[in-house]
Amino acid sequence: MRGSAVELVQILQDAGYEAYWAGGCVRDMLLGVEPKDFDIATNARPEELKKLLNKTIPIGEAFGVILAEHGDQHFEIATFRSDSGYSDGRRPDAVLFTTAEEDAQRRDFTINGLFYDPIADKVLDFVSGQKDLDNRLIRFIGEPHERILEDHLRILRAVRFKNTLGFQYHPETFGALKKHANLAGNVSSERIRDELNKMIVHPSFPDALEDMEDTGVLAEILPEVQEMKGFAQPLQYHTEGDLWDHTILAIKALKPDAPLNLRWAVFLHDVGKTRTYDDTKERIRFDHHAEVSAEIAGVILRRLSFSRKRIHDICWLIEHHMSVYNVFEMEVGRRRHWFLQQLFLELLELNRCDTLGTIPADLTQHGKVLELYREDLASMPREPDRLLTGEDVMEILSLKPGPRIQEVLDAVRFEQLAGRLSERDEAENWVRREFEE
Repeated sequence: MRGSAVELVQILQDAGYEAYWAGGCVRDMLLGVEPKDFDIATNARPEELKKLLNKTIPIGEAFGVILAEHGDQHFEIATFRSDSGYSDGRRPDAVLFTTAEEDAQRRDFTINGLFYDPIADKVLDFVSGQKDLDNRLIRFIGEPHERILEDHLRILRAVRFKNTLGFQYHPETFGALKKHANLAGNVSSERIRDELNKMIVHPSFPDALEDMEDTGVLAEILPEVQEMKGFAQPLQYHTEGDLWDHTILAIKALKPDAPLNLRWAVFLHDVGKTRTYDDTKERIRFDHHAEVSAEIAGVILRRLSFSRKRIHDICWLIEHHMSVYNVFEMEVGRRRHWFLQQLFLELLELNRCDTLGTIPADLTQHGKVLELYREDLASMPREPDRLLTGEDVMEILSLKPGPRIQEVLDAVRFEQLAGRLSERDEAENWVRREFEE
């Protein structure tokens, strides 16, 4: 991709235009990180770019942005611009095509306002971004309050960049984040979701959560999570501290390759404890908190516009996270049914993180479940072929359609999983013995 990005700049410069790499790719390159994407800024206007380049897609032509295909890669090319007014807190009311220096001034943070000429091997820095890279500072370009009022998402972006890069906030930037934290709640659900997803997959997510709580941002975008701060737990089982402390430790226990659904499940697995708190008995209890947590998680995830499938899977993990050890009491067929659930390994990993989020942490039972899982799957590595259909059951037992049919089919399946049924005639005879009345 880097080679194609150089070629594009060369094409534009050969045609007499200014053209540079811009923004995040320059920042990453100066930090010694290979950029994932290369954005290009130029004084060529969209109509000129379309004439000059072979294949372009007008993704934001009104704002001077097109997508160019070159060398089987896609590159975003933007015309230098300055913006006028942000009445909706997201998009400029008007765009004026201008110079590279003025274009840098309208960007969010100094470290994202850099340009690089790959032909001349030269950095163009109009905003002291290199100095802030050296000092590891997140600083808004110009007046921080104006930058936030232009695009409220910059509040969350500041938190993300600060933590994923391991930087600090410039004092004026931090002050602006706290002053305008309430505006984070005005950002569209999809944009909040995308920023949170970028944070949650990074090891610094616990620190990002602490920052969002400290600035007041968390209360605006995830008030249900904010409620966990300072929420008491039974000291007999949780010497690590309150519900917030437990959640932070559980998140830190996630493995680097943990999938997104699991990360959200660990994050929200105990969010329902704030609604199920009961200290009227021998100790603090949170009866049925797994089910309530799943309900609240569903509300949060729907609010953030997650897909229906992702919401289902995350909430399933949360709802069942207290049920893992029930496999020790299950009859073998039902236990193997549980082990064959598509999400069982993620559920077991949620259990591991939950356990490691507790002090003292004891993974003995977790290890026993994992051992039993491996033993059972060695005997029954896949879902067995169905021996009977619903029509078969209705004929055998002279039943009409209804929920009873599925109960019988489930019972036959559990017997198969236990290794006690393997042939159709065996299944027919077993159903007659067990269910004929």
